[in-house]
Amino acid sequence: MTIGGRLARRGVLAVLLTAVAGPASAAEWGMEQLMQALAAVKSSQATFVEVKHVALLSTPLQSRGRLLYTAPGRLEKHTLSPRRESLVLEGNELTLESGDRKQSRTLRLDDQPVVRAFVESIRSTLAGDLATLSRYYAIKLEGAERQWRLTLTPGDAQMQQVVSEIRIGGSRDAITRIEFFETGGDRSVMTITRERP
Repeated sequence: MTIGGRLARRGVLAVLLTAVAGPASAAEWGMEQLMQALAAVKSSQATFVEVKHVALLSTPLQSRGRLLYTAPGRLEKHTLSPRRESLVLEGNELTLESGDRKQSRTLRLDDQPVVRAFVESIRSTLAGDLATLSRYYAIKLEGAERQWRLTLTPGDAQMQQVVSEIRIGGSRDAITRIEFFETGGDRSVMTITRERP
């Protein structure tokens, strides 16, 4: 056999190996692997920029602040501008506080099914809790490990009256974008930048 023939045979062999190995390695990453990666994050801090597009307003509303997460169920959203506000989720309670007016209000999620569904879209994703997430949403995963997107479609009739879809995007074990699409046409986009320790 000539050198050219050997090279041609090696080339064919390489193509066949790639064809066989390609799908197998791609199949190694999916919903289960994403949820495991997210569940492995025990705490994180991030900054956010949230832009709300409201049909009645000509200019989008923008806010900035910080997010803090501690597994499995504590989530804090501290808005720093344009005005100070805090939302703290701990277990079954959500506390809202206005920094300017020093007013505080606590909601029990058991009494607020729509609020709970909102909360679980983020908390259950952060915790890698697919079982809880599936109780509230039909879930579709697109993309790959380096750039993925979950599309959540509410299953509850009450929630469907408020939100048509939630999209959560990320890279590896980090959420980088959350989009809420309201049934009335309004939407909000939150861009998240994780702070490295």
